[in-house]
Amino acid sequence: MTDDWQRQLHALHEELIRRDDPAAWVKEADAVDASLRYPHLTLRGPVFGVAVQDPAAGPAWRLLKPVVDGMPQVARDSMHSHLWFTAKDGTDDRAERRELLAAVAVLEREPANEVTACGVRYRVVRGEEFARCDQDGGPEQPRPTDPEPADRSWDRRLRDEPSPDADFVLDPHRADGPMAYAMKQGLRDFSYKGGRCPADIRADSERALTSHPDVVLLPAAFGLVERQGEDWLPLGALTATPHQARRMLYDGMAEVWAMLYGYDDAKKAAYARAAEEYKAAQRADEFGVDGRSFRICRVERMVRTGPDGPEPARPSDVDEYGPMKMHPTMDEDGTITH
Repeated sequence: MTDDWQRQLHALHEELIRRDDPAAWVKEADAVDASLRYPHLTLRGPVFGVAVQDPAAGPAWRLLKPVVDGMPQVARDSMHSHLWFTAKDGTDDRAERRELLAAVAVLEREPANEVTACGVRYRVVRGEEFARCDQDGGPEQPRPTDPEPADRSWDRRLRDEPSPDADFVLDPHRADGPMAYAMKQGLRDFSYKGGRCPADIRADSERALTSHPDVVLLPAAFGLVERQGEDWLPLGALTATPHQARRMLYDGMAEVWAMLYGYDDAKKAAYARAAEEYKAAQRADEFGVDGRSFRICRVERMVRTGPDGPEPARPSDVDEYGPMKMHPTMDEDGTITH
């Protein structure tokens, strides 16, 4: 541990004491407990989102779209749609619309990780997704201090809680307490290693240590995993709160999986009964049905940053498809041609 790292940890500890904030103390105690109960980190792979640097809001990069997509092109498509709808609904200025549509045209034909329109920089950003695990490889469950919606409804028609990534500032100097700072420092030197990892992926990972040496920890996310042998495999998307992940498990058992996988009537009824049993438990983070074991897990994410902002997608990141025209043609007057 360097002297500077020690000094920063001491300063954060003193600040925590000075604030006299019991909620912050409990959250920090939760983090310490988690580090003891779940001492290992397991990498879940890269995730992608979109960030913007808007001079009108200051020099900082902020997240525009959550860092949850499994491929860079999905994030590019999200950026593409944002620019198109901004041109359609967000301006009446012909020159601004022309700039926005020029950026859209780039994204229709190129796997571009960054475009600029109206003085605003838009960038696909790359994150790493990881989870804490216990000695047996079991992923960390939600902590008592993790956010829960005020109304823990099980109605799938209700809108989910907004992502905590929305407008999140990618500030490499931010540290939410001593444990978060220690985690950041521990991740600074993380890179892909091992013979099972292709050479181009390892090389890109090593280069990132120099090009984007700092680490930003994103808000915790939550997901559903299923045990298969010795492994826990993710099912579905990341969510903003533990309850949203629980509702994903409930919806799967109650209805969705039967439709997707063609369950017969008996199996469909058994899963529907299990769904109601799970719902009655209210805040259960582990559940089993039909010989299957599920867990609600806590997922952490990091984004690397450098002098020019957050790390974009790497050359070795894999896409299953490429750019395409996603929306009708629009002219600078806002006229749409189908």
